[in-house]
Amino acid sequence: MLTPESRLRDFPALAHMTYLNTAAESIPPLCVHEAIAQYVRDKNEGMRGRVAHYAAVEQCREISARLLGLLPEEVSFCSCSSEAYNLLASALQLRPQDEVIVTDLDFPAGATVWINSPAPPITRLWRAREGALAAADLLPLLNERTRLVQVSLVSFLNGHRLDWPPFISAVRKLAPHALVSVDITQALGRVVLDCAGADCLISSTHKWTLGIHGGCVVGIPKHRAQALTTHAGGWYHLENAFAPDRFDRAVGKLGAASYSVGMPNFVALYALNASLRYLWEIGVANIAAHADPLVQRLDSGLRELGITPMATQRADATSGIISFLHPATAQINSKLEAAQVQVMHHAGRLRMAVHGYNTEADVARFLDVLRDALRTITFP
Repeated sequence: MLTPESRLRDFPALAHMTYLNTAAESIPPLCVHEAIAQYVRDKNEGMRGRVAHYAAVEQCREISARLLGLLPEEVSFCSCSSEAYNLLASALQLRPQDEVIVTDLDFPAGATVWINSPAPPITRLWRAREGALAAADLLPLLNERTRLVQVSLVSFLNGHRLDWPPFISAVRKLAPHALVSVDITQALGRVVLDCAGADCLISSTHKWTLGIHGGCVVGIPKHRAQALTTHAGGWYHLENAFAPDRFDRAVGKLGAASYSVGMPNFVALYALNASLRYLWEIGVANIAAHADPLVQRLDSGLRELGITPMATQRADATSGIISFLHPATAQINSKLEAAQVQVMHHAGRLRMAVHGYNTEADVARFLDVLRDALRTITFP
């Protein structure tokens, strides 16, 4: 996929560290650096620069749609996934008798908005067993009152990749009025998306997409546009923002376009346009074909050391994330940091993330340092 030469050319920071933390922060390729510089050059043109700004937004919309398998008009942008979910709540206007299903593998952004509503719907929790979500456990939660089922295609917590076909089949059969929202933050740019039939797709931009902070991709198919149009205030998402009747009524754009309520964060979209085109040129399928065996090697290496990952990586649906719990994670992480190996350390959990720029040497280096750490750590 990447040769040693092109890897260091595009990602020079990787010459000095072993980086296994893309699920938190990516290392953007040099083309993203140049895109940000181009934004600054365009910004220095003042109002004339906005022509280039808006052109970049449309270019980013086109490549985002391509990767999501949607039409450009079915894709829009906001500032982060938390904003997207609050806008989704505005669109749904759920009542106390309505029901929402979330999972215990979801990121808080997709789960807490329903709990924190002024008139919260009934929230039902789909619990994982042994780190995985089984469709059989979802069935008793679904009914005529279910209005939304919120899932992550890949869990931020442990890397579990949802088995999509039985999931979506169960929802459509048992909850005929339910909409399905899927967080693809930990999938977009790393795995070939397999979430056909989703009503809303949401992804932040600073992880596997190799972009920067301040952006979020929102995808809503046309046939769901009416049901998922926000009721938020603003201006950019309004048809009549500056019309004579603007103080009498607000006429919103439908569907995905309604999620861009204010001025776009142009610099994030310049960066995202560049990073997604970089990923498209390489090919997400090629990224998965390169990185999935590294994940499997990491999984087997952990098990050889007596460590059981929090989720099993299915051979037919590997994700980029592996996590494990250990009573000495702080000590382990300290030794990893000293060896210039970066992973995520949080609440007794270590999480490793393998992207297309990682190599066999990265995995071997991590396992070597971990092995040495396990030999030398002390317990209270």
